[in-house]
Amino acid sequence: MTNQANALAWVKQNVQCYLPATKIVSIAVGNEVLTFNDTSLSGCLLPAMQSVHTALVNLKLDNKITVTTAHSVAILQNSYPPSSGTFRPDLKNCISPILDFLSKTCSPFLINAYPFFAYKANPKQVPIEFVLFQPNAGIVDPVSKLHYDNMLFAQIDAVYAALSTLGYSKLPVQISETGWPSKGDDDEVGASTENAKKYNGNLLKIVSQKKGTPARPNNDLNIFVFAMFNENLKPGPTSERNYGLFKPDGTPVYGLGFSGVSVSSGNSTSSGNGNGNGNGNGNGPSVYLSPPANSSSGYLAISSSTERLIWSSWTRLSMGLILMSMGLPYLLG
Repeated sequence: MTNQANALAWVKQNVQCYLPATKIVSIAVGNEVLTFNDTSLSGCLLPAMQSVHTALVNLKLDNKITVTTAHSVAILQNSYPPSSGTFRPDLKNCISPILDFLSKTCSPFLINAYPFFAYKANPKQVPIEFVLFQPNAGIVDPVSKLHYDNMLFAQIDAVYAALSTLGYSKLPVQISETGWPSKGDDDEVGASTENAKKYNGNLLKIVSQKKGTPARPNNDLNIFVFAMFNENLKPGPTSERNYGLFKPDGTPVYGLGFSGVSVSSGNSTSSGNGNGNGNGNGNGPSVYLSPPANSSSGYLAISSSTERLIWSSWTRLSMGLILMSMGLPYLLG
């Protein structure tokens, strides 16, 4: 994709020919390229994004389709409290030019966020209510004094804080992946059908309220859920094969209506007066926002898999299917 001729050919074949029948709003080049600090890939990332954008300009599609890339929460050096969010120093030379490109092309900053990993790593310290959008005491940012009753919003605001430190406070943040596994191994605490239904169901409800995060209350939430289908042939822990809303044969893993969603346990917002076992002093440990450790078992974990099928934006509550092919730029349609 760094070659402009290749990028132009790819856009013609995979984007232009499907317009306007298919609504394509963005092309994401690569997935979590910066996480592993592989200079052979990271050095190609921005040139590839620029080539794809140039192809869109030449085809007069740049006013309808943006170009971006998806990142892992692991690109953050600090994430707690949210107001202290900063990017890893070793990534500054890579990420600053990318942020400049996104700003100039009015493209969003994508982040993959999985509160499940933080809960799995420290179930005794991280209240289950805090990660499942249920009533809980929550945490208070000691600097901003903002109250957080769920981990995902704290992660989003940590990203906004990191962007602000580099001078890109107006860059919109979108969650390109989030989800919860319906099944896991014995050591994958919290992976269950009940919790997956609560996470996705409560997420759907909280986004439908059209409220932003504590630090950005007026910003629209644009969140993509991983995944549409269980990936039954994927290697790794059992959870890796069980993030889907549907089984490979198309039958639902659990009931989750697309309108009037009812999740019996708790709701998506809290004033901090819930009965959860949250940290009562309002100053939770940094483990709340800790990204998952990179896998050393030879495969890429959930937030780094090579091919994905995910459901459409909760913000619009639409029914569209979004095909994400992480090996090449993928389409958010």
